[in-house]
Amino acid sequence: MLFEDLSLSKSIQRAVFEEGYTSPTPIQEKAIPFILAGKDLVGCAQTGTGKTAAFAIPIIHNLHRMVGSSKKQKEIRCLVVTPTRELAVQIGVSFDTYGKYTNLKQLTIFGGVSQLAQVDQLKKGVDILIATPGRLLDLHKQGFIDFDSLHYLVLDESDLMLDMGFINDVRKIVKLVPTNRQTLLFSATMPMAIRELADTFLNKPEYVSVTPVSSTAEIIEQRVYFVGKEDKRALLYHLIRNENLNNLLVFVRTKHGADNVVKALKKHDVNAEAIHGDKSQNARQRVLDSFKNKEISVLVATDIAARGIDIESLPYVINFDLPNIPETYVHRIGRTGRAGNGGISISFCSKDEEPYWKDIQKLIKVNVKTINDHPYPWKDEVPNPDAKPDLRNMKKPEGKETNSRKSEASKKNKKRWY
Repeated sequence: MLFEDLSLSKSIQRAVFEEGYTSPTPIQEKAIPFILAGKDLVGCAQTGTGKTAAFAIPIIHNLHRMVGSSKKQKEIRCLVVTPTRELAVQIGVSFDTYGKYTNLKQLTIFGGVSQLAQVDQLKKGVDILIATPGRLLDLHKQGFIDFDSLHYLVLDESDLMLDMGFINDVRKIVKLVPTNRQTLLFSATMPMAIRELADTFLNKPEYVSVTPVSSTAEIIEQRVYFVGKEDKRALLYHLIRNENLNNLLVFVRTKHGADNVVKALKKHDVNAEAIHGDKSQNARQRVLDSFKNKEISVLVATDIAARGIDIESLPYVINFDLPNIPETYVHRIGRTGRAGNGGISISFCSKDEEPYWKDIQKLIKVNVKTINDHPYPWKDEVPNPDAKPDLRNMKKPEGKETNSRKSEASKKNKKRWY
């Protein structure tokens, strides 16, 4: 199928063609006809599959036909709600790109900055509003936002909004908008909570899913290192130095952990920065822009902050901490191997994370390559249940006091790199 087969307006086809698109991606091919037909929709698609265009293009098409070249006061006809500033900015860019030959005007609003410029634009009128939940509700409460003319409500990255605790805000927003709207819900994963949301907010929705949540891109080379928990930072530096890794995205579990990894890398002159929820939105955007411009070689991120990262040629992803939710692993490694490019995913697994790794393997059903040739393996090998014990060289255990002294000596002599 080609974009011209989707019966889109010539102005949109022209904009899409100039972006180098000729054929829609699978999520676009499945979702666009339903949206054009006025159906409520639930779309499940992972990062890099083109889901923003899957809802932006048909919405622009329909609104362009509705508004035309009218110069009258603009009204909010489409609302896109997304959890982070970074995602909101990306969506705004997409609407600007695909709608550049139309008379439609979009505005992106988010917290963490002065509201004055945003309010000025709202007073002038916009057709499409992209917003984070907190700033949206705040400006509505102040009387600057009117939803009376709304036709489209898009809830993007719905699973992340649940993770970030925005569910109550989302419920408030849904109550504020007209009931005779068309609602679109998009999510990278489809847990039961998302299906419950769909049943609550949508009217007989169509469901489209193009990449099963358990699958991982075939072009991504996956590796796993079984490493001592205390040696992860040493292994990370070892790989960066010896394998010349650059333009590297590192996932950690906590904000504190991200800062510690960056601190350790900087001590060895690695140009690294962290991005997480404790940093201001402006600081996060600066770091993200620097990473995209390759001014930073290593970006250390928590899962929530990383949702705003959209880079077509990201070569490496490292799971410094394994996620306890297997689907999150799939979403993480989907940051690489995008737009037809190859990619490498590297996972560090400590002993306490072994159950997480087993759950991940059950989900992805892929034999991930284990790298044993590295200087920081588990101190005790994983027992082989089929191996028979070798009794020939077994020695009588030493006394408790001797073992204790040896252990203390070992701790004193152990040198850390950081």
